[in-house]
Amino acid sequence: MTTNATSRTAEPTMKTITQDVLGDPDVLKEVEVARPKPGVGQILVAVHAAGVNPTDWKHRRFGAFLGEPPFTLGWDVSGVVEAVGIGVSLFKPGDEVFGMLPYPYGAGSHAEYVTGPTRAFVPRPAGLSHVEAGALPLVALTAWQALVDNARVEAGQRVLVHAAAGGVGHVAVQIAKAHGAYVIGTASAAKHDFVRGLGADEVIDYRNADFVEEARDIDVVLDPLGGDDRLRSLNVLKPGGILVSILPGNFGEVAARADELGVRATDMLVEHDQAGMAAIAGLVESGKLRVHVSDTYPLSEAAKAHAEGETGRVTGKLVLTVRP
Repeated sequence: MTTNATSRTAEPTMKTITQDVLGDPDVLKEVEVARPKPGVGQILVAVHAAGVNPTDWKHRRFGAFLGEPPFTLGWDVSGVVEAVGIGVSLFKPGDEVFGMLPYPYGAGSHAEYVTGPTRAFVPRPAGLSHVEAGALPLVALTAWQALVDNARVEAGQRVLVHAAAGGVGHVAVQIAKAHGAYVIGTASAAKHDFVRGLGADEVIDYRNADFVEEARDIDVVLDPLGGDDRLRSLNVLKPGGILVSILPGNFGEVAARADELGVRATDMLVEHDQAGMAAIAGLVESGKLRVHVSDTYPLSEAAKAHAEGETGRVTGKLVLTVRP
């Protein structure tokens, strides 16, 4: 029997973590949506792992740069190229890549698939697992752009890294050491061995000592904290030294005080950067950089990852695992 009915193949779908309102971790939910297609100059990546960062839970709670939901969070991604868009020549389906989606408006890696510009990605180093690679991009690019692009860190300089056991901090210690700096980190006493294991020359217990008294003649301060610590950090810089804050905004008082002291201060937001990612991959391959993954969660348990992250006690990074 002949029929005129046309069979249609259903559009492929994927699971993603989204939210309809701002709020606590329980606003996050796993839903099924249409799988995206790569546009011009983009690749479609089958996500294997995606890091969770403080900016994720800040956006979940306050909207920040993304405004009102619905939206899917996540900027870190490690996975396999599924398809490529028009004009893409650097990658092909089957290539293993990792990178950071354009911050802030390119969010969306907390899903089974994500699209992004080709030049947000580089090949995944063979010795780096997807979980490790998924943990690394945002924190490593932040540290690289702060220390290398902004501060121009050099061998022999003294670098103070606040929150040295945290996501950005533990990578920053290693990047500074790779450039030949003398590194001082701040961390709670329980994390001193961890920070020393990263290569730090000194570690200050911020709970029981005043870093302004303990750290002197500093060339570069990396500030992931803000608040009073950012302003007070200017006092440890030698003339001409620089403070780089990764928390932009409300910077007028800091800039004015820096001028008074004869030092420099700048704030920044991380940007996707293929050259930076290539340099980071090189440090990994040379054994000069490793990422510490504190815990992993399946994609469906993204809310648990957010809740753990918001405790402020995480050492290194948290990662969502999407594929084995």
